[in-house]
Amino acid sequence: MPNMYEDVGYDTYSESSAFRNGIEAQLPAEGSISRGYLPFDIDDSLDGYNEAKANLTNPLDSLQFDGMRGKELYNIYCAICHGPKGDGQGNLVKREKILGIPSYSDVGRAITSGSTYHTIYYGKNAMGSYANQLNEEERWQVVAYVMELKADLEK
Repeated sequence: MPNMYEDVGYDTYSESSAFRNGIEAQLPAEGSISRGYLPFDIDDSLDGYNEAKANLTNPLDSLQFDGMRGKELYNIYCAICHGPKGDGQGNLVKREKILGIPSYSDVGRAITSGSTYHTIYYGKNAMGSYANQLNEEERWQVVAYVMELKADLEK
């Protein structure tokens, strides 16, 4: 086992003809998509928000929705502002660190699964995007849980 005592030399980027300038990795091919990532085809605009609100539906059926997981993700990422019940009374609101978080049952908002997903993906107003923190399936779990909270508040 001489390799255990004598390390094997490897070619560096600078010695490989596969790299343009000899010292840097190449960019991915144009139009390529990261493994496990699906692009979201609706624009980050008011028109895109309205399109998502009207047409986008949750692809998870009742068997795929995991209420405990949706609640866990919601509590991690959303409850600090929106509150554990979705009434807009999270800890940051109670401490007056951030103001103006309406309840999910607010009639003027009339949120849908599509509008909620669009907001999680792109962010809205003071809320930033959570696209990097939550993958597509996790975002839909949170959306389904938010819709449950909304239904509970509207009773």
